[in-house]
Amino acid sequence: MTMRATHVTRVLGPFGLLLLASSPFTLFLTSGSVALAAGKAVLGAAMLAAYFVMHRQELARAGTRRTGRFLASSVLTTLAVLGVLVALNMLAFRKNKRWDLTQERIFSLAPQTVQTLAGLKEKAHALALIPPTHPSYGELEELFRRYHEAAPEAFDYAFVDPRREPALAAKYQLKDGQTLVIVSRGEGDAAPHTTLPVPAEQELTNALLQLSATGAQKVYVLEGHGEWSLEAAGEGLTELRRQLLREGYRPEPLNLLGRKEVPRDAGLLIIAGAKQAYTAPEVAALRTYLGEGGRLLYFTDANTDDGLGLFLADYGVQVDEGVAADPQFNSGNPFVLVSNFYGKHPITRPLQERGFNIQLPTPRSFTLVREGFLLPGVTVEPVLLSSPYAWVESRPLEDTTPSSGEKMGQLTLVAAASRDTRAAEHKRYDEARLVAVGDSELLLDPNWGYEANRNLVMNAMGWASHQAEKVTLRPPDRETSTLELGEDQMRTLRFVSTDLFPLSLLGVGLAVWLSRRNR
Repeated sequence: MTMRATHVTRVLGPFGLLLLASSPFTLFLTSGSVALAAGKAVLGAAMLAAYFVMHRQELARAGTRRTGRFLASSVLTTLAVLGVLVALNMLAFRKNKRWDLTQERIFSLAPQTVQTLAGLKEKAHALALIPPTHPSYGELEELFRRYHEAAPEAFDYAFVDPRREPALAAKYQLKDGQTLVIVSRGEGDAAPHTTLPVPAEQELTNALLQLSATGAQKVYVLEGHGEWSLEAAGEGLTELRRQLLREGYRPEPLNLLGRKEVPRDAGLLIIAGAKQAYTAPEVAALRTYLGEGGRLLYFTDANTDDGLGLFLADYGVQVDEGVAADPQFNSGNPFVLVSNFYGKHPITRPLQERGFNIQLPTPRSFTLVREGFLLPGVTVEPVLLSSPYAWVESRPLEDTTPSSGEKMGQLTLVAAASRDTRAAEHKRYDEARLVAVGDSELLLDPNWGYEANRNLVMNAMGWASHQAEKVTLRPPDRETSTLELGEDQMRTLRFVSTDLFPLSLLGVGLAVWLSRRNR
């Protein structure tokens, strides 16, 4: 027992020295707390004192060779261990490597943001006119930090307290208590800029996209045949319209009645769930538009006849009669299909990489025709397919099982076609592009929040309009479950994780080593 007590008291010295020597580290690096640093210093001094008292006879013989070597090696070992600990902490602080282990990756930038930052041709600046006491200050600073770390050469930021800079507040007509973020591209007062309230990632990335865009593309949404409306509240396309504006498009309704052609400024045309047939002149205008290199997104629904069958067949897309059904890959209803069966197409590549499931309520399917009456130069590919267990139900109100004569197997739910139009007269673009989607209800406001479907639609627009940077994954509406800690709690956590815990481990290891060494 006496022997064990002697071993224990022998480690008091090195342990006390470790605590005493690391107290400045506690004060200046880990906690900033004078009380904690002083407590460690006092405890270390007390342990050293106890060691000297208990081993005074040995210390009196310190002049002997063995005792002197032991003391010297103990002190050097303690200081070396402490030095390694400080060096590791300094290295970790300077490298500042972080890992986002959250399920929703709430501390990571979305692929769209990373691509946007990588594509910036001029440096972008964010100036936040926000006082440090504002509740969103810390969150905004963290957001800016992530952008800067992702692209240190292309994005920087600064914060200004508008109460201390009244001239700047007056320049941007900021009233007392208001906040503003100015995002600019390039240098000088004449640099193009846009202003935002306190932005989330989506708004900030969209602002960078708009500043980088050479010109917004006009998107016409056809009307006059029962299509979903851009303006109608509830079951309308107001959320789609908002998303288009965010990404630099200019959406407008268009009625082709009485027109001989689609306006020449059309960057993209959308047919969103037409329920009545287009007239022959309207179909002719659409045919001419694509023949000149136009871009069209076509959304259809079950039990509708829009009169566009022959026009679509020119591009290899034949709309199947009936409703696609799947007994195995659905959301509880065989007519609400859930799919992660993707074709090898750029539109869905980001979705496939992330493993998203697309959900389509009561979709129609397509038969792709690659030979026969196709127009010259047309290629058509599947973009999204059903599972191999699907079929086309021709009588969904009467039957929910496949019957003889109904098409069965893996169905095409989304298709994309293109055609070389470089030789076309009155050419608009070098290549016509068409995306056909077997369900228009995914565009409606109540369904627009579904992240996978939203990215599918916006990627289809990006691909059709030849904007590869817009074929990506947008910042999601993530539900965060973060733990808010106060400044004192953060200091305590930092002290325990970077000071107390590693020092305790090192101290125990040191004690074991010294105990074994002196046996």
